[in-house]
Amino acid sequence: MTASEEAIPRSAGLVGRVVGIRERLGRFPFSVLQLGLRIGVGMVFFKAGLLKYQSFEFAVKLFEDEYKVPLLAPAVAAQIAMINELTTSTLLFLGLATRLATLPLLGMMLVIQIFVYPNAWPDHVLWGSALILILTRGPGPFSIDHLIERYLLKRS
Repeated sequence: MTASEEAIPRSAGLVGRVVGIRERLGRFPFSVLQLGLRIGVGMVFFKAGLLKYQSFEFAVKLFEDEYKVPLLAPAVAAQIAMINELTTSTLLFLGLATRLATLPLLGMMLVIQIFVYPNAWPDHVLWGSALILILTRGPGPFSIDHLIERYLLKRS
């Protein structure tokens, strides 16, 4: 709360109610947001990886005809993308090696943005923001990383 907000009495009508609502909203647990972001962005990539796994031939065809990722053969690019999407999204769901798991997803998202779908930047800004928040703030207390950290702190 800023100094100007502290100067506003609670009974100041509409302004007081707005400040009160903002204060209550500010108490929403950040840990729930962290979990939601991990699951939400993880689902996007997990579904994409699952589609590639279920129809790998079609995925290779997409990499040949539409995606056209430079420097990699379409079958290699499809396999790398599938493995990356399935493993890193699973790590996000579990909250295991979470910060590390965001890096390949951010890299893949940048490749997609630059080489494949340059007009899809609104989606990439959304996913990238969620991944950067997870990278910089961590997975939160509802994660295996948190349990490992607590265990290691107790041992030291």
